[in-house]
Parts: sequence; C-alpha cells; structure tokens
Amino acid sequence: MAKILAIANQKGGVGKTTTAVNLVAALARTKRRVLLVDLDPQGNATMGVGVDKETVENSVTNVLLDDMPARQAIQKLDDHGFWVLPANADLTAAEVGLVDAIAREQVLNRALSLVKDDFDFILIDCPPALNLLTLNALASADGVLVPMQCEYYAMEGLAALLDTIEKIRAALNGRLQVEGILRTMYDPRNNLSNDVSEQLVAHFGDKVFRTQIPRNVRLAEAPSHGIPIIEYDSASKGAHAYLALAGELLRRAA
Repeated sequence: MAKILAIANQKGGVGKTTTAVNLVAALARTKRRVLLVDLDPQGNATMGVGVDKETVENSVTNVLLDDMPARQAIQKLDDHGFWVLPANADLTAAEVGLVDAIAREQVLNRALSLVKDDFDFILIDCPPALNLLTLNALASADGVLVPMQCEYYAMEGLAALLDTIEKIRAALNGRLQVEGILRTMYDPRNNLSNDVSEQLVAHFGDKVFRTQIPRNVRLAEAPSHGIPIIEYDSASKGAHAYLALAGELLRRAA
C-alpha cells in the first residue's frame, strides 16, 4: 500500500513542483512504483513530466467532479518509469464544484484509496494556497513534505501551515504527520540562509531533511524540456540532491 505525501506550502515559488517532479523521478530510479498527482490548476507538474496539459482528455478534475475512477485518468509514463494523474486549468472549476460535494474534503481520499495498492508512493503537488484542493490533499496524505526557502517570511508561512496540519489531523485525518521540512534554493554562501537553516534545525530537529536542494541553473532549465533533472542532467548538483532526498525518504520509511 502506498505512502501518500502531500508536497505543500501556501507560499508560492518555494520549489513545490520542482520537488514533486524530481522526487517522483528519483524514487522511480529506486524501482519503486510512484504516482505523481498534480493538484495545482497551473498544471506545471503535468508539463514538467512532458504531458501536454492542453490536450489531456481525462484529468484529476474528472476524478474530483465526475466520479471518474482515478485509474482511468492516470497515465503511465514509460520513458520516465512512473505514473501521473494530470491537471490543467479545468481544475480551477473543481474547487467551486467541490463546495457542494458530500464530505467535500474527502473526495480525493476516496479516489486514491482505490489505487493505493498499485503504488509504493503517491506524491501530491498542492497549489500555493490553503484552499479546498489542498485540504483534499491533506485529508488523503500520510505525511506532508514542506519545501521552503531559508528566509524569514517563509518561517511565518511555515507556522501557518503547521497550524493547519494540526487542525486537519484533529478534524479529518488522524494519521497526518509532518514528514519533513526541505530547504530549497539553498545557498550556503548566504548568511541569511545559514541563519534561518540553523533556526529550523534547532526548532524542528530531525524533521528537517539533511538533504538541501541548491540553487542550480540546470534544475531551473529542466521543466522547459518536460523532463526531470535526473534525465536532463544526471551529473548536476540538482540531480544529486534529489537522489539524496529519495534515499533519505526511503530510510525514514524503512
């Protein structure tokens, strides 16, 4: 049965989609069966794995609004070695449509429960907001992986997210845990980055992943080619970092 991780942070531009795409690819390299669920109406994770969001016939929107079985919308990406449940701009309508749904926060959970046995990991790329789509992700997940830049505004956003996670655990999903905090776009030459990083470790201890994702040009270029970094440039620092993160995640899960 799959371990389900929501990759979430209500602040945009912190590396959520980069992490979702490249961690899925890195886990697939370890021969795990991995599903990427794109829950962001921007569809960037979908595009980042080479799927044209404009021509997708069945998407996560159909699963959420039309009772389509998730298995019918999931695509196997043979070139990458993993699966994707794609998204596009139609997902914007899903949040409105979910408002009137019965147990509206649990729609995704019900859908994924029917495919959990098919995978070892399911990673959900959440939108940059604490909205109904994100609540569906958190209600489905075993853990939350929080990417964040090492800056002070990010610390404030982290506090709000952790408060939301506590409320979700109490009201909707008692198994939900913080899987870990991932330092992204990390520059060890920056005093502020080092200062915030030290504060994170002091406060959250082993909840902070030892792996740090560096600022890396090749990592930024890969999405425009529709392939994960380990395929675009396997020798890059970004590729090495996400492979290291996959290894750390597997050790935690063991």
